[in-house]
Amino acid sequence: MGLVPAKEMLIKARKEGYAIGHFNINNMEWIKAILLAAEESNSPVILGVSEGAAKYMTGFKTVVNMVEGIMEYMKITVPVALHLDHGSYEGAKACIEAGFSSVMFDGSHYDIDENIQKTKDIVKFANERGISVEAEVGSIGGEEDGILGGGEVADPKECKLIADLGVEMLAAGIGNIHGKYPENWQGLRLDVLKQINDITGNMPLVLHGGTGIPNDMVKEAITLGVAKINVNTECQLVFADATRKYIEADKDLQGKGFDPRKLLAPGTQAIVDIVKEKIALFGSLDKA
Repeated sequence: MGLVPAKEMLIKARKEGYAIGHFNINNMEWIKAILLAAEESNSPVILGVSEGAAKYMTGFKTVVNMVEGIMEYMKITVPVALHLDHGSYEGAKACIEAGFSSVMFDGSHYDIDENIQKTKDIVKFANERGISVEAEVGSIGGEEDGILGGGEVADPKECKLIADLGVEMLAAGIGNIHGKYPENWQGLRLDVLKQINDITGNMPLVLHGGTGIPNDMVKEAITLGVAKINVNTECQLVFADATRKYIEADKDLQGKGFDPRKLLAPGTQAIVDIVKEKIALFGSLDKA
């Protein structure tokens, strides 16, 4: 099975009351690990790519070719969408042309009128090519890939305006942030999420900053329309921790333990394990 748009998997998730995990990829190990976890869990999955990560991997086209090649080699059978995360106007169009099956245009930093106009343009461009579009209202707090967000609580009425443009999924700021949550974090504004859910109908909603949100809050958010949950930092943390333990145990000094295939193996397995945990938490296990 090749890459698919995110639309159908999200409609099904929204209807049946679970969420699809969006896991950011940074290199070959990340791609292999997430695909393996999804295949073994029989779960649809969304591979997220920031513009910075795509540049690190030498461009959008390289990412597409690498993902498609790995999927073919691994004989992946579950639905997989390749999705641009927090894309610019130009980046979203470039990803569509490169072969991504889904894109996010993040116009949350514009005023609402410009956000609407640019989102409309992206939706038209994507729809002509059968590509799914995610839009955002209210910037997400914290830092991801060098991009800082102050964190806002979205206006439900503005969410309705964007949702009505023909997007397949909508991200709204509800107190969530990228990266690690501070100790004084007040939690998700589930009251605002309910208002957004009520006003946007059956629109699949997206929860960014999935690392560190308490499990019970995640489950409640899913009951309020969240059908896509983004996880990035948690995969990075477990990868770094497993790699550190490997080196601190001097395993890189034993035999050919310095071989990158051995050096990166514990971290890669740690990503497999955490992705499986998230898939079970989000409820997409055996939903492929």
